[in-house]
Amino acid sequence: MDQLDPHFASTLTRRRLIAAGALGAAGVAVGQGATGQGPGFPGKTGLVTLRARPPLLETPLGLLGRDVFTPNDRFFVRWHWADIPTAVDVRTFRLRVGGHVAHPQALTLADILAMPRIQLAAVNQCSGNSRSLVGPRVAGAQWGHGAMGNARWVGVPLRHILDRVGVRPGAVDVRFGGLDKPLVPQAPDFLKSLAVDHARDGEVMVAFQMNGEQLPLLNGFPLRLIVPGWFSTYWVKALDTIEVLARPDDNFWMAKAYRIPTAPHATVVPGAKDFPTVPINAMPPRSWVTSLDPGQTVAFEPTIPIAGLALGGAHGVAKVDVSSDGRRWYKAVLGPDHGRYSFRRWDARVPVAGQGPVRLMSRCWNTAGEVQPFAPVWNPGGYARNQVEVTTIVAA
Repeated sequence: MDQLDPHFASTLTRRRLIAAGALGAAGVAVGQGATGQGPGFPGKTGLVTLRARPPLLETPLGLLGRDVFTPNDRFFVRWHWADIPTAVDVRTFRLRVGGHVAHPQALTLADILAMPRIQLAAVNQCSGNSRSLVGPRVAGAQWGHGAMGNARWVGVPLRHILDRVGVRPGAVDVRFGGLDKPLVPQAPDFLKSLAVDHARDGEVMVAFQMNGEQLPLLNGFPLRLIVPGWFSTYWVKALDTIEVLARPDDNFWMAKAYRIPTAPHATVVPGAKDFPTVPINAMPPRSWVTSLDPGQTVAFEPTIPIAGLALGGAHGVAKVDVSSDGRRWYKAVLGPDHGRYSFRRWDARVPVAGQGPVRLMSRCWNTAGEVQPFAPVWNPGGYARNQVEVTTIVAA
């Protein structure tokens, strides 16, 4: 397993946390340092290190399945550039909001905390989640299924911040940037944009709290953009700039990177070129068996219990069907509904024909009628995979 650079790890543990006078009203922990330290990554435990710099840390699927909400210390990490913030002085930190607005402002954390706030549950899923399973293989971080997590987020609706600065007529996009920077000057800053109407929908938020605690530094402290229902490339971490644009955003990360085919399920024939694309956007429905690991041996019984997680993407989970042979399907029982953007637990029993390999499958429908396809999803970026997944176990 790769280890984090010692200097990087030591500076990360010495980060300055928010002072009592700033976050007391938010009910956020106050203190210094980090607990639950994993191998080289303070505040993280039990994660798989895909890359140390920038940090790419994956949550094992079995850990994800223990609860609908992912504990902060088990929440996956994905940064684009290696120069990520290892300390934030909250006294001098400012969220700068400008561009095509009437009153540009540099907001303090106290300004943010004084605004009306909302809470919602939402899954944060990397665009390339499950890329290691794509065939033919594609370039990029070789994630398993664990580049995702679900949390209760608390923050300020972005709409309130935009209203405060006065978006001028003719605004088209809203662009977001964070404290992470490329190591070489010619590389483009990581910037993402939303259409102005989406940015003002009342659910997109600037969050400062995650699962009842302040944001971990590795997950975007002190502020993070939350775009519920959309892939996490838009969830800009360590958010420090918001710029309203009077034209469509044509920066590299919108015009060139993170784009998917316009074809159904974002799928093209391997090797295809010159097909139309759009920026990746809303997540499609997905589901997983989490109660049993691939290759696990279980005692043979005529039926066995299985359980897992489902997400509806930009819509709620409507139903989940399960199978142990790919031919006969059975309705799973859904757990409590924590909101349209949250994971939802499911439970079921499936028949087992006899001893030997058993192929377990789950298939999710969302409330918009979208359903996981059986056919493989393939595109050159390894993005937006949502086909029915197979977990093969052994009955003995």
